[in-house]
Amino acid sequence: MIPAGEVPTGTRRIQAGVLALVIALAAGGGASAHPLQFSFVDLNLTGTGFDAAITIHGFDAAHDLGLASEADVYAPDFGTAHGSRLMTLLLSRLVIVADGVRVQPASIDVRAVPDQQAVVLRVEAATGGPTVRIHVAGVLFPYDPAHQTFVRLFEGGTIRQQAILTAARPDADFVSGRAQGRVDVLKRFVRSGTEHIAIGPDHVLFLIGLLLTGGGLWPLVRIVTAFTVAHSLTLTLAALDIVTPSARLIEPAIALSICYVGVDNLIRRPDSPDRRAWIALVFGLVHGFGFASVLREMDLPGHLLGWSLFAFNLGVELGQLAIVVVVAGVLALIRRRWPAVGRWLVVGGSVAVIWAGFFWFIERVFAI
Repeated sequence: MIPAGEVPTGTRRIQAGVLALVIALAAGGGASAHPLQFSFVDLNLTGTGFDAAITIHGFDAAHDLGLASEADVYAPDFGTAHGSRLMTLLLSRLVIVADGVRVQPASIDVRAVPDQQAVVLRVEAATGGPTVRIHVAGVLFPYDPAHQTFVRLFEGGTIRQQAILTAARPDADFVSGRAQGRVDVLKRFVRSGTEHIAIGPDHVLFLIGLLLTGGGLWPLVRIVTAFTVAHSLTLTLAALDIVTPSARLIEPAIALSICYVGVDNLIRRPDSPDRRAWIALVFGLVHGFGFASVLREMDLPGHLLGWSLFAFNLGVELGQLAIVVVVAGVLALIRRRWPAVGRWLVVGGSVAVIWAGFFWFIERVFAI
């Protein structure tokens, strides 16, 4: 028999492993709290070729140029001092093929846009006539495996087609004169919604924090349903430009929601009512505005706006369900086989959740 107060060696090893996992998740989330993990390549077709605007975040520019800080990107002499090197770097990673022939765009200018925390690189290319088929490929920032590049094809000043380049899918094909249909939009936005929840450490950690204290199937279903209903509502309102609160308010608020979940786990008594569904409902409204920031940047296709919103919400929901099934299953297994570890995990995991939320709050208050 094991004396009271002692923990078996095997259990201690499990505790150490779980602690390492929780700390790695929290620390990894903090390290990847990159303000915006996406960039844009806007291709505007003309009768004899195309011109393009490549918009990247100042954080990425500073990183790949080896600058001391992001603030250096917004200096008045940035374009003169670093524009040529940045242009060469990005064009070496971006491949554009027009009707089977690789195009080498010529530089027009490089301009920092401090109020958008961005850098815009403008290029142009002559193809000798109207372009029919365009192939775009490349990973603009290999250092960030979660980075996404939104490619938008303009014809006559109107977005006709869009695609998302990622490390897993680094290329896309376009055909001029054809607007994207319903199936294309559904596939793209479901995938985008799923990827957004997967690469959004703050949303993931919020969900994990709610799951730490366990519970039966129906309590977990209520938590997920409440979160889905709430974020779907505000995501739609923001995407339609009905309610658009500033990211300076929303991003720190999302971080505070994570802290709140961790604190609630620690102070809630075992016999007290389970309020997690209400927490998910209230803070889900805030997280929905965070999701919407991505949709607004993507310029939803007006003729299929409803389908775009539905597909993105569906993608987010699928991502959430995958997380809930895996995390809830693992936590249930731990509680059943090692009850002591399960009780310890609530405390250790909640502390890690609070730490990550507080880190993001400080970073977003002073960095956004």
